[in-house]
Amino acid sequence: MPTATPAIPELRVTRSYPRTIKAGGRSYTLRGMNAGDRDPMVAFARALPEDDLLFLRVDITEPVAVDEWIQSVADGRRFTVVAEHDGQLAGYGSLNRQSLMWTRHLGEIRIIVGHEHRRGGLGAMLAQEVFSVARDANLSKIVAQMARTQLGAQNVFRKLGFQLESMLTDWVIDRSGRTHDLVIMSYDVTGLTD
Repeated sequence: MPTATPAIPELRVTRSYPRTIKAGGRSYTLRGMNAGDRDPMVAFARALPEDDLLFLRVDITEPVAVDEWIQSVADGRRFTVVAEHDGQLAGYGSLNRQSLMWTRHLGEIRIIVGHEHRRGGLGAMLAQEVFSVARDANLSKIVAQMARTQLGAQNVFRKLGFQLESMLTDWVIDRSGRTHDLVIMSYDVTGLTD
């Protein structure tokens, strides 16, 4: 007799929002992404340096892609926290759960911080927000994927305790058709502490 298929972990957010944090001498408001973020997110993405856009899985400079993202947040398939500074989007952290049964214990973290808000710790703070949500969702591992050339991102994740899982040669292709090596890093959520 077949056994019941385990459910995808429910995403529960126990952190309170909005909340003000300080990073790099600036104040930021953290809050959950909502339907009103469509146009600000598109504007944020369009202002990113081209290098940041090369490896996005979805082209968030396009409103339809952001609409789909917002719907996935509303459906509970994804959690996104946005950081605002002076009323402008400064960055975001996102936890994407796996819908495949054999990877349901995994969540993928994605962080992007606007160029003028980097090097002040905002990315690390966004990552900690996402870590907390991942722990509450009973995920056992968080992964981060990036191109091998994205050394700054690798350093951020390494400082957070991520370890190299794999490097896949010529695994991603950029907008100009050049291939790049993909680095996969992971973090064991069960070791997280606030």
